[in-house]
Amino acid sequence: MKLKFSRRKLRKVGEMTLLFMIASFVLFHLLNIFFPVKVDIPYSQQILAKDNSVMYAFLSKDDKWRMYASPAEISPDFRKTILYKEDKYFYWHFGINPIAIVRAAFNNIVYHKRTSGASTITMQLARLLYPQERTYLNKITEMFRAIQLEHDYSKSEILNLYLNLVPYGGNVEGVKAASMIYFGRQPDKMSLAQMTTLAIIPNRPGSLRPGRNTDLIVAARNKWLKRMKDDHLFPEEMMTDALTEPLEAKRSDLPKYAPHLCYRLHQQNPDVPVVHTTINLLHQQQLVAATRSYTKRLSQYGIYNSSVFVINNKTHAVEAYIGSPDFNDFDHAGQVDGVQAIRSPGSTLKPLVYSIAFDYGLMTPKSVISDVPVNFGGYAPENFNSKFNGNVTVEFALSNSLNIPAVKTLNMIGLKSLTGKMRDAGFGQAVQAEKTLGLSVYLADVV
Repeated sequence: MKLKFSRRKLRKVGEMTLLFMIASFVLFHLLNIFFPVKVDIPYSQQILAKDNSVMYAFLSKDDKWRMYASPAEISPDFRKTILYKEDKYFYWHFGINPIAIVRAAFNNIVYHKRTSGASTITMQLARLLYPQERTYLNKITEMFRAIQLEHDYSKSEILNLYLNLVPYGGNVEGVKAASMIYFGRQPDKMSLAQMTTLAIIPNRPGSLRPGRNTDLIVAARNKWLKRMKDDHLFPEEMMTDALTEPLEAKRSDLPKYAPHLCYRLHQQNPDVPVVHTTINLLHQQQLVAATRSYTKRLSQYGIYNSSVFVINNKTHAVEAYIGSPDFNDFDHAGQVDGVQAIRSPGSTLKPLVYSIAFDYGLMTPKSVISDVPVNFGGYAPENFNSKFNGNVTVEFALSNSLNIPAVKTLNMIGLKSLTGKMRDAGFGQAVQAEKTLGLSVYLADVV
């Protein structure tokens, strides 16, 4: 009888356990439907050069330096370091580590204080996404959110989200922003000592802030480096170098290359976290230096600004963009983008006018045209030097930028032929002003 009773009891316990598991499964999915986890992170916009280096960055909507880093930008060594420090069993648990929770609860009861943490990286991510006061009820909510995250995202996605949100003091969040601001380098270019420094700061972002308590940071860093060395986490030589590496970290400004272009792209794509460009950063820096030197020589003539726009003829990619020599030159309107600034087209339209005449078969480069005084219904064009050259070839007129032959050619092909070509090329203002333009279009603002 006792044996039968025991079997019946065990079967009942099994049935209750199965029922509990089914009920928990159903309850979780119902709660997941009605209270879905939302991942809506306002990142700082980054403008990247062709080689993916940062040219410029803008504060996020909530005034944080929080720069998105893709998994490819985070080195495997840093992932190994952060997992060793924060969550060794990250790839084995389902968002919650039951053993760690039991251990933490036991220590809290026995020692009446927290002696070890039980938060997994997934739970920490849940807390970063949904910051709340640290209470037992909120801890339960945090666990639920962690399970939701594990249900909706892969381990790689969860780890990457965590690394993009982890706090580093002040308004700096995420590994990429921290490595750029404190070490001046991309996250995949950090040394082991730098990686360990960024691994320990999130637990104490207030007291372990680079540039302030250097000795305290080095002591905490080396403590964890010695633990990693004892566990042979990295090669011996690498660990030795990391332990002796001085901490050279301070808060510095992010890169500010091609500011006119970056502000332009920021206005055009305000909600895109990462904007890629074809700018060749080496060429950009070389041209900035050359433009500043050239403009400095021109300053003696009262010329303080210049702009450069470089396009690769083969690929049509923009490789350099300089709106002005010095963006911060407020005395000479340095923030005005000379590349986009509306100006008189001047002689730049002359080749287009002659090419249309060539297309129509009205003339060739060797055709002769007279450069003599002429009057078109009250409009009497003059050359820049107020001189006349008599009969000249078209190529001579173009190479010497003569106005009278160009106006004669425009009169020959008709203004609508010119504005039609400009419309096809995307000169919007020329289309808008088409009805008001005349033969003096060379002096009109139609760009």
